[in-house]
Amino acid sequence: MNDYQLNRRQALIASGLGTLSLGMPGVVMGADKIDASGKAVASDKSCIFVLLCGGPSHVDTWDMKPEAPSDYRGPYEPIATKVPGMLINEMHTGLAKLTDQFTLINSMSHPGAISNHFDAMHNLLSGQSEKRVQQGVPDEQPYLGSFVAKHKPSERNFVSNAWLIKCVGPPVFCAPNVGLGGYLGSAYAPVFVGSESNHPAMPDFQPPELYNPYDQVRFDQRKSLLGSLESGRLDKDQQVKDWSDLREKTYDAMTRSEGRQAFELNREPVKVRERYGMHPLGQNLLLARRLVESGVRFVTVNGWAGQADYDKNGPPSSSWDMHGGNMGMGNAFGNGSYGMGFCLPRLDQALAGLFTDLVERGLLENTLVVVTGEFGRTPFVLKQDPPGRQHWPQCFSSIIAGAGIGGGKVYGKSNKLGEYPTSNPVRPEDLAATIYHALDIPINNPQDASGISRSLTTGKPIMELFG
Repeated sequence: MNDYQLNRRQALIASGLGTLSLGMPGVVMGADKIDASGKAVASDKSCIFVLLCGGPSHVDTWDMKPEAPSDYRGPYEPIATKVPGMLINEMHTGLAKLTDQFTLINSMSHPGAISNHFDAMHNLLSGQSEKRVQQGVPDEQPYLGSFVAKHKPSERNFVSNAWLIKCVGPPVFCAPNVGLGGYLGSAYAPVFVGSESNHPAMPDFQPPELYNPYDQVRFDQRKSLLGSLESGRLDKDQQVKDWSDLREKTYDAMTRSEGRQAFELNREPVKVRERYGMHPLGQNLLLARRLVESGVRFVTVNGWAGQADYDKNGPPSSSWDMHGGNMGMGNAFGNGSYGMGFCLPRLDQALAGLFTDLVERGLLENTLVVVTGEFGRTPFVLKQDPPGRQHWPQCFSSIIAGAGIGGGKVYGKSNKLGEYPTSNPVRPEDLAATIYHALDIPINNPQDASGISRSLTTGKPIMELFG
């Protein structure tokens, strides 16, 4: 190979940016719009996906059954909302004032009644209900954020797919491909941000090393080196021109301050931070808003509510796995780390803060918000001390808003005990297709990295949710 026969990989390695565009999770470059002065303008649509790991009880949160027997309905009463027929928990005092901003789906269901976290979360995040495992080869279906990064990559931020606090603790809570890009490759996997010991509610929170300030001298040296390798060939070799353009996009994204500044939550007014709640869930949702403003396309937020002061046993991945006493988690209706008395007020504050903020900043029109667990909980309370509920994939609830989704609606219905949908059942495939449709991503004829045609999901968008 002569001096001029450089390929894209060699050029990026020479510049010191090879890992940024070829193998580092979440780092893919796209082409946002630029105004006449060369400044980036508003990004394409983005998504904040709030994953309530563990599976919250639908009959205690968003699909309450006040007329059911006491051993089904639990101890809570619904609160009045702006939407007739929308019965949400009395602790949702903030959300009750904002029900005109979102749609509540009360007919989510997993076909096949999958009842373990691992598979249910995989189906939810992949938009598939059945694993395609052949001859021992695991399912390689990418997850929602990976597809969004593939089809709607960001240029303003060199991360397109982020995940705030990776699920930790027992491996049953982590879907199999959560840290991978599936068949799309590692470049489309999420960049993980924070942990139980390093989250944005902490005064010393540290962003990922990926966003650390670069060495300007070394950076300029590498840029000069790559420029000398290009000289004399840009007018003759289209391949060199192509990777030269990619290199400039990468330099531009790295040197912009907005990506790093997204993590500087002290730039926010104190009243805004307090609106979300000074706890892990609230501050992660605030960080998610700041990340989509900086150009990140898909942000998954772990719905960890934190740990109660007197109860440090709850791992930061599964606040909502409220089994009660049979798994040593305490009272599901109490104020411990696995109790709705602790978790629901924090969820309410965080979500109300997010919706209020998105509306006030004019961001809800282009920001899709999805809030869901991987399944629900048994409509009946387990007969044990202290009480709790078991996994229930047959029926659960989700919130969806923004990016064209109409507000003030209840879609679907469950039976009088919350056991199963009685109208408009929604599978994980349908939710995924609705997300892709809201983000203007075609689902018909996508291709993987090898050019093989594969389906993003077999579901259909729920068109009644739009408008």
